Amino acid sequence: MKHNLLATAVKLALTGALAGSLAACGGSSGGSDSAGVSSGTSVGPVSGFGSVFVNGTKFSTDGTVKSNDGIEREDQLEKGMILKVRGDWSGHGEGKARTVSYDDTLRGPVTSMTWDAASRTGKIVMLGQTVVVDGRTVFRGATPGFLESNATGYRVRISGWRTAEGEFRASFVGARADGVEFDGANDVEIEGVVKDLDTSAQTFTINGFLIDYERAKPEDGFALEDLANGMVVEVEGALSADNKTLLATEISDESDWLGGEDDDVEISGELYDYDEAGQLFYINGVLVQITTNTEFDDIRKSDLKNGVHVEVEGEYRDGVLYAEEIEGQEADVELEGVVESIDLENETLMVSGVKVQLTTSTLIDEGDDNERRSRVRDIQSFKAGDFLEVEGYQRSDDGGYLEAVSVKYESGDPSGCAELEARVFVTDLGSIRVMNLEILPGAYSLAGLDLDEEVELEYCPTGAGEYDLSGSPEQ
Repeated sequence: MKHNLLATAVKLALTGALAGSLAACGGSSGGSDSAGVSSGTSVGPVSGFGSVFVNGTKFSTDGTVKSNDGIEREDQLEKGMILKVRGDWSGHGEGKARTVSYDDTLRGPVTSMTWDAASRTGKIVMLGQTVVVDGRTVFRGATPGFLESNATGYRVRISGWRTAEGEFRASFVGARADGVEFDGANDVEIEGVVKDLDTSAQTFTINGFLIDYERAKPEDGFALEDLANGMVVEVEGALSADNKTLLATEISDESDWLGGEDDDVEISGELYDYDEAGQLFYINGVLVQITTNTEFDDIRKSDLKNGVHVEVEGEYRDGVLYAEEIEGQEADVELEGVVESIDLENETLMVSGVKVQLTTSTLIDEGDDNERRSRVRDIQSFKAGDFLEVEGYQRSDDGGYLEAVSVKYESGDPSGCAELEARVFVTDLGSIRVMNLEILPGAYSLAGLDLDEEVELEYCPTGAGEYDLSGSPEQ
């Protein structure tokens, strides 16, 4: 698929039709009824169970999962795995799934891995592809630090998104010791854009990794004769003896993997091929059209650029997703601190003086203890003294609070001290105010703080219900 050529063609085709055909965008779309129930496809990572939570909606299911990757039941799913749910959902966070589908993005042996524990960022290299991981990536089977120390001893399954740079960003990494297969799945899987197609040799490359399709079987009505440079495909098979070639056994066309016309769609990922003039961009091969009625939440239109992670809701017609709402997905606050109190009724935590609001979209990662909890148990399992890492959004209403995107259990400072990265302001009394929290400067100077930038704070409880800085603020 030639993204830029296609974007130009779409712009020309839409020029005379936007006024009438997009009138539905921003109001009730063709997939919604008068009661506000949407029918279509919701694509996103699992944030909880009981049945499954995707994009903030609790979808009731029949317990089955459609997959070619050895996952057939809901109880085999893990948080962070990206699902495609077809069904109906309301604006009140309740839905009913007709089908739940899962597909690995990548699967195979690890070549190398880097991990910076301080910044909680790293990269996995596998099958010639680079996979970005961070603090919001869910790891199962091995911690990121352990994977880094023995990368070639593992094979992994990745569920994630393609990025603007042609890399991948992992939402989920499942690891197994090298030689241990994933249930019922082919040895190796890769997806990406076809390049260097040689129909005589029956080979092509994906991001430089060689694919031999001589013995491949086309899937889902796809014909091998239709292979073309620029097409997005999924390939499964086995590695050659030297691990430099994927010997394909199955190939499917993923260029229009979303499927279903005139549907409501929710999808998240990193945008790429952003065309500011045409108001177009892509997420995982899906062309998104911004309209005059598109609403923006937690992001401004001027913030859109390649690499930004967003969630888009809209109507899918003629291979184009017309955006009704674009929501920013990048957290702007990081907090590491101790749970001081819990309000189960309102689903809030007090973490080192910061009010943390949990939502149906909050991913609560209990760690790699192989315990699969429902969302109710996730919340009920918090206890005073737990040390958590929280990422989310800084909210100013109701006195200020942190709306959590992800919560992870960590080992923490036994003194109860905390670290916070957020935007702050200095009060008339000379203290720091951030969300609902006030921090006294103690022996540290607040001079020179740029209040338009994020500030890193280290602070400790005083024992008198107050908090003091324990280090100089950093920007």
